[in-house]
Amino acid sequence: MSDRRSEDPSGDEPSSSPISDEVWEQFIRDNERSIRDSAPKEPSARARMVTERLKCEGAPPEGWRTGPTGTPKKGRRRKAWAIIGVPVAIAVAVVAMKPSLLPGDPFGSGADSGAGASSSPLPAESTKPTAPPAAADPDVPTLDEPFAGSPALRWADGEAGIVLPKATAVGAVPKDKVELALRQTRKLLVDANLNPKVVAGARPVAALSVLDPKQPGLIDDLNTALRSPSEAHDPLSMFSRFDPAEVRLVGDVIKTRGRITFKKGKFDAVAVHADYTFVYPVVRTDGSTEVTRTIVRRVIDTELPDPVHYNVTSGRLMVVKYDEDAGNSACDVNDGYLHPQFPSQAPSASATPSGPAVDPYDRSRDIGKESGDCGTVSRT
Repeated sequence: MSDRRSEDPSGDEPSSSPISDEVWEQFIRDNERSIRDSAPKEPSARARMVTERLKCEGAPPEGWRTGPTGTPKKGRRRKAWAIIGVPVAIAVAVVAMKPSLLPGDPFGSGADSGAGASSSPLPAESTKPTAPPAAADPDVPTLDEPFAGSPALRWADGEAGIVLPKATAVGAVPKDKVELALRQTRKLLVDANLNPKVVAGARPVAALSVLDPKQPGLIDDLNTALRSPSEAHDPLSMFSRFDPAEVRLVGDVIKTRGRITFKKGKFDAVAVHADYTFVYPVVRTDGSTEVTRTIVRRVIDTELPDPVHYNVTSGRLMVVKYDEDAGNSACDVNDGYLHPQFPSQAPSASATPSGPAVDPYDRSRDIGKESGDCGTVSRT
């Protein structure tokens, strides 16, 4: 081992105090570390990427036996008044005169869309449509015919429209677990959107019962939204509700169309994807017989994590993501209810449309990506 002697800055003889190589190298390392620790740091490209991904996903990585810890990703809700957008209205009129202009098979059925098929029920939706439904006859909805003039006239009634696919094992997830995930997701959709009491403002007890209370934030947020609705906590993001003092359903039928699929998910689980549109015919409670419709589309992703591997409640759903799009509902009200506009009414000045016109029956478009502005709908 050699000795490193300290240098005297005066130029005299070196000091006789020996400093070993190990001590000297430790001194250098400590000083370098101190400089590094005190210097401003720019995050690495990977660190920035991970941070951005976690911001987008809203969840940190899950660990063994810790359970899925992230809150579900909630899309921005987009409400739209029932004001006919002129360009869209023209397009609808052209299609009405010549339906062959529509690309693909908008109903996913291959059936003729002519007059002979105008009232025949559509088969269940099996794939994503490639275009909006053709224009229906321009009939005005009435108390006796609340779906007159609507593509939903041919849709299924209520729960009959939520058809579950045949369950099969997915990877290590057995068939019975897949069946359970599908049934629980269907129960959530039915109670949240088709239960007459819930639609009239009651608490969605059955829907809440399938959600995992161990998922951070979800149940608490939904309870807050139901108890004290606000822009930040809106129950309409998960549940379809009308103010019973303002409107009521016409009849006992809510039209339903959509599809539900499954695949292997994270968390040793099966992932279920549901995409459904619900059409609600309503009338005011002031004695009026004027009928209008509100159209709500929901896209929800759920998983059923394995309780053997994760700290979750067995048989309860984890909500990964949910998006909602409401056609013909006031944009400027955050009281937890859908507020449809009737043809004889004009929207309030504060609800002046600022977003693009959309067709609420168009199931070929993606939702959850709109700006959130108040837009217009081409038909109800």
